[in-house]
Amino acid sequence: MSTIHKEGDLYKVINLFGNTFEVRYGYYDEEDRTSKFSEAIPIYPDFLKSPIFTPEGYPFVTQMQDICRYYEGEENSEECFSCKHYRQGEDLLGVCIYDGNKKSL
Repeated sequence: MSTIHKEGDLYKVINLFGNTFEVRYGYYDEEDRTSKFSEAIPIYPDFLKSPIFTPEGYPFVTQMQDICRYYEGEENSEECFSCKHYRQGEDLLGVCIYDGNKKSL
């Protein structure tokens, strides 16, 4: 029997490269919230909308984030996880280590 999670329930706390992220259950789209078959899912930070950086200035990214102009990897991929600059952290979170994306400190 699967557990039904409510919007706002804690999925996981991730400590990664000097930052802590709470991932909670929810919906990415209003349409998902109102569908009778849709269940709340873990909602990961939107680092494109609200950038967060490591203490060294590298941006956090999610595996499923859209690629940037510095992408180097599989030709048909549209997500960060297959980029050579992506460094896996925990779960679906990681860091882009391309110096062109690094924030000046």
